[in-house]
Amino acid sequence: MLKLSDKFLLVTACLLLVLPQSVPAAEAPIDYSKQVAPLLRKYCEGCHTADDGEGKFSTETFADLLKGGEHGPAVLPGDSQSSRLIRMIKGQLKPVMPPEDSGEKLTAAEIAVLTEWINQGAKGPSGKEPLRMELTVPEIKPAQGISKPIASLVWSPASDLIAIARFSEIDLLSGNSNKLVRTIKGLPGKVNSVRFSNDGKWLITSSGTTGLFGQADIWEVTTGKKLHEFVGHKDVLYAAQVSPDQKWLATGSYDNNIILWDIATGNKVRTLSGHNGAIFDLAFSPDSTALASASADATVKVWQVATGDRLDTLSQPLKEQTSVSFSPDGNYIVATGADNRIRKWRFVSRKSARINPLVIARFAHESPVIQITYSPDGKWLASISDDRSLKIWDADQLQLLHVIENLPAIPTSVAFAPDSQTAIVGFSNGQLKRFALPSNLPAGRTGQIIARQSPETDEFTPMASAETVQIKEQEPNNQPGQATPLKGVSVIASGLINGSQPGQTDVDLYQFQSKAGQEWLIETNAARKKSKLDSKIEVLDAEGNQIPRILLRAVRDSYFTFRGKDSNIVNDFRIHNWREMELNEYLYCNGEVVKLWLYPRGPDSGFNVYPGLGRRYTYFGTSPITHALHEPCYIVDPYPAGTELPPNGLPVFTIYYENNDDGRRELGDDSRLIFKAPKDGTYLVRVSDVRGFQGQDFHYDLTVRPRQPDFKVTLNGANPKVNAGSGQEIELVAQRIDGFDGPIRVDISDVPPGLHVTSPIIIQAGHDRAYGTIYADPVEETNGPLVAPRPSDARYKSVNVSATATIAGKEVSHNVNPLGVVQVQKKPRLMIRMVALDSDGLSIAGDQLAEIRDKPLELTIHPGETIAAKVVVLRDGYKGVVGFGREYAGRNLPHGVFVDNIGLNGLLLLDDQSERTFYLTAAKWVPETTRLFHLRADQEGRQTSIPVLLHVKRKDKLANRSN
Repeated sequence: MLKLSDKFLLVTACLLLVLPQSVPAAEAPIDYSKQVAPLLRKYCEGCHTADDGEGKFSTETFADLLKGGEHGPAVLPGDSQSSRLIRMIKGQLKPVMPPEDSGEKLTAAEIAVLTEWINQGAKGPSGKEPLRMELTVPEIKPAQGISKPIASLVWSPASDLIAIARFSEIDLLSGNSNKLVRTIKGLPGKVNSVRFSNDGKWLITSSGTTGLFGQADIWEVTTGKKLHEFVGHKDVLYAAQVSPDQKWLATGSYDNNIILWDIATGNKVRTLSGHNGAIFDLAFSPDSTALASASADATVKVWQVATGDRLDTLSQPLKEQTSVSFSPDGNYIVATGADNRIRKWRFVSRKSARINPLVIARFAHESPVIQITYSPDGKWLASISDDRSLKIWDADQLQLLHVIENLPAIPTSVAFAPDSQTAIVGFSNGQLKRFALPSNLPAGRTGQIIARQSPETDEFTPMASAETVQIKEQEPNNQPGQATPLKGVSVIASGLINGSQPGQTDVDLYQFQSKAGQEWLIETNAARKKSKLDSKIEVLDAEGNQIPRILLRAVRDSYFTFRGKDSNIVNDFRIHNWREMELNEYLYCNGEVVKLWLYPRGPDSGFNVYPGLGRRYTYFGTSPITHALHEPCYIVDPYPAGTELPPNGLPVFTIYYENNDDGRRELGDDSRLIFKAPKDGTYLVRVSDVRGFQGQDFHYDLTVRPRQPDFKVTLNGANPKVNAGSGQEIELVAQRIDGFDGPIRVDISDVPPGLHVTSPIIIQAGHDRAYGTIYADPVEETNGPLVAPRPSDARYKSVNVSATATIAGKEVSHNVNPLGVVQVQKKPRLMIRMVALDSDGLSIAGDQLAEIRDKPLELTIHPGETIAAKVVVLRDGYKGVVGFGREYAGRNLPHGVFVDNIGLNGLLLLDDQSERTFYLTAAKWVPETTRLFHLRADQEGRQTSIPVLLHVKRKDKLANRSN
């Protein structure tokens, strides 16, 4: 029988055999750094750190451990049985540590080490405790002949050197010869980024060990000597950047923090906190005053270097952001990442917190984008992706210019040569490849982004008019060789869809000749004649093949949210990621193409599409259809048929010359399209029933004639009754004939004295309506109603209106129905005025404000910005709410300028309010223009304000004029 002391010695000996460095003989002291600290790091530091330790308890350092937490000391030197740390580890005290659901538990031998260490007095490291920068891992010998993957690369802006970062080393190559100049070794872990200073004299690296520390180094390029070392992060570094003025170093880590360092002293200046994910990339502005950071939290943040203040959070990205850059001129920020997109913001938050507006967002690759970088001359952007492609973009508009697909491996880094004519790419297999840019790349465009135009808006060349010929179809005409000839330039053919062969659906073919570039109007009249035919028309070549009309390349993918859409609805198009879409962009939805008209007015609304009112229009001959919830849709760019388009990861849709329902919604279920002949030759028109039906009641007339663009304008609101000192709205509606899409100017002249009218009124290109107001001077009070006199003077007769537009280079004018006779009535109970923001509406209320000034108030707005003004109401007996509408508040504003920040109730004054500040926002693409606009109340006979003259001016032009 062994004595108790003998048993203890036997157990101790066994433990020493099993765990040689865990529990030594009683007389050998336990080493804190080698035996205790690794256990604390393994089991405790995940939850107990100095920054955010649970229970206010940290095990990061020996001092933190002895300090204890909110429940007091965790370690009582010399008394392991009473130490809270040991009791919780053994389960003698709740909660048990590590937590039972963590899947981790100390072994008996490990517990014995901690117990013996405390019993020995819980002694710490001698001298200053070193940073924990050593990771114990098994040593694995690499396979022979395998190149280390390239993690990062950069071409020096000032010398013929390429720096290539790999695991624990940097290679410096000659850019001309590709020969190795020098290798810098001994860096800790994978070198995640390498950069040159602006003058090319320094090399900046970021590396570290996962879960332990991050390290940035600055090296002298000519000698390979380390000049500075910066250690302060608690996890590996992914980015280290030196400011262009070489005063600051910014480091970004997996620990979610950014540290700004003073290079001259090596001291930490400040920590920039606010990201909730790893920092993957950093970029200084060219003037060194701002820093941009890309993070795994799906944001890009902008910081002020001098103060550390956060200037903005760019939150439009949907997933992790891996790369960020300032443009060489410092005016823009671009970023990209795991959501496959490239985004470009205008950088405006230079000195204070401001919203940096999103300029462009592009779907870039089919897989996450790894990196994007500017060319030194600022013309191009290069992007690489997990989809194994390199793409070159126009840096100004983010237009895709060149694609290299099927790269030999996953690309990891990309850089430009100093001359901007070559891109170099590093790969995960360790290779480095050069790609010369094509010599015919278009020059980078600059300037204001404007509303998109269709490639079909070419100048129109009119054809000679001819007398209309009427014919009847000649059966059989189902096949191209049987097509009924259209004998004449302008023909109406009568036909019937009713097959004579059992089981065979009838179609009718007609044949005509055309010269290249000639344009034809083709339409059916069936439903309007009470026919049962739901017609479809197609234009084919002589062999019966479809003719491509246009190519639509998807540039942004999306889908319908909240609810689907029927074939008529024009509003509440709620689509995913709508904030990256712009007015006048085309939206492709399962074969239908619409155009975005008005922005969503908050979280519970969607886009309105053209024409903004009534039933929606479709474009390129497509027909309106119903769309389901979650159905895919795409923002598309139009290109002429036959254009070679480099792939961008999204589909390209070919639209053919065909239609089954008129896209302008003027013909009901009848069909209409405009055909432009691509070349000289014979063409066919095929008429069929879209459902495949036929019968004796399926008759139709088919018109084929030269296109004759024209217009007609109708004035709504004639013979108005206008209250003295107030106004009434007039509406001008254009009927656009044969695809005429240009602007129309409406002039109203010879208005009687004491009356004023908005003139001229412009119906913008592509739009169908515009608004004006007629308003009367205030008059002295009378006992009865005041009616304008009607003397025999011709000036007091019906006011005439005319409309003018330019078609095929010629000015064309048409009379509009007259404004009629204007009656002036007594002063209303409610009058409306708009005043400048700095006006005191209360002090100028009454007669002074009621007077109509000789010249209207003028406001100026810049594209992409918001301005403020006031609306003031003069109440003379009316005490109720005054509303000016919601999405259409602000009448006759230029397209793309809208009343902003009005919420769900619109622009509204409550019962006790006499004034309110309102805001006008101009989209970034709005062209320069000048317009008179007004407000219209929904109450008291829909009184209008006196118009205000709004100037849309570009900032750069204003600056040039002032120089």
